[in-house]
Amino acid sequence: MYMRLLFTSALVLLLCACSEESETITFETVSADKTVALTADSLSPTCSVNIRLEQATAASGRAGEIINATVAKRLLDRGDDGMQQAANAFAEEYTSNYVKTLLPLYNEDRKDTKKHAWYHYHYIINSHTQTGSKGTLVYLADINYREGGNHANSQQVIMNFDTQTGRLLTAQDIFVDGFEVALKPILLKALQEKTGFSTMNELNANGYLNNVEIYVPKNFILSDDAITFVYNPDEIAPYTVGSTELTIAYSAIEKILNSSFQH
Repeated sequence: MYMRLLFTSALVLLLCACSEESETITFETVSADKTVALTADSLSPTCSVNIRLEQATAASGRAGEIINATVAKRLLDRGDDGMQQAANAFAEEYTSNYVKTLLPLYNEDRKDTKKHAWYHYHYIINSHTQTGSKGTLVYLADINYREGGNHANSQQVIMNFDTQTGRLLTAQDIFVDGFEVALKPILLKALQEKTGFSTMNELNANGYLNNVEIYVPKNFILSDDAITFVYNPDEIAPYTVGSTELTIAYSAIEKILNSSFQH
C-alpha cells in the first residue's frame, strides 16, 4: 500500500512538472543583416535587410518548436529549416531579387538623379513577446519596409499562442460561430468612442472607413480582461493616422466568447 501511494505521488509530481515545463516558453533573439549596392558606383542605391526575431529556446520543448515554425512561416514564408536559417535565406533572397529586378530599370534612370531615391530599399523586422490571457503568450512583429514610393510603410503582425501546445490561436478559437455579426457593431461603437466621431458621415469625413466597412481584423492581442483589435495603417484609416487599436472588455462580449476559451 505504501509503495502504491509513493508511486502515485511520484506520478502526480511528474505530471505537474511536465505541465509546468510545457507552459514555460523562453526566448532568444535571432538576427540577420544584409546590405547590397545596386551598382559599383560610390553613390549607388542600396537595399538593406535587418531582422531581429524572438525565437523560442530549445528548453521550450515541442511547443516552442511549433511556435518557431509558425512565426518563420508567417513572417519569412519559411519554416522547415529553423528560424536562423529562415532569416538568413529571406535576407539573401530579398536582396538578390532587388538587384535582379531593379538594376535594368536603374540603368535606364541613372542619369536622372531625381529618381535615385526611389531605388533605395529596406526591409526591417523587430519582434517582442508578452504574456497574454490565461495560458497564452502574444508575439508581436513590427515590420517597416520601403520599396520605392515617397515613404516607408509600417505594419504589425500579431500572433497569440497556446503555451501548452504552441498552437496559433485564431478568432475561431476565441469566439462562437457567426461571431462577426455581433462583434462588428461593437467594434464600430468602440471606434466612434475612440475618435469622438459619432456618425458615419463624421468618420468618413475624417478618413475612416471610406472604402471599407468595419470588420474583425486578424491582428488582436489577448490580455487578462480584454481583447485589443489592431488595424494597421491604411486598413480603416489613412496612413497618416497610423495604426488603430480598439480594446473590448471580455465582459462586453461574453455572449459570443467560445466556452472553451479561458481568460
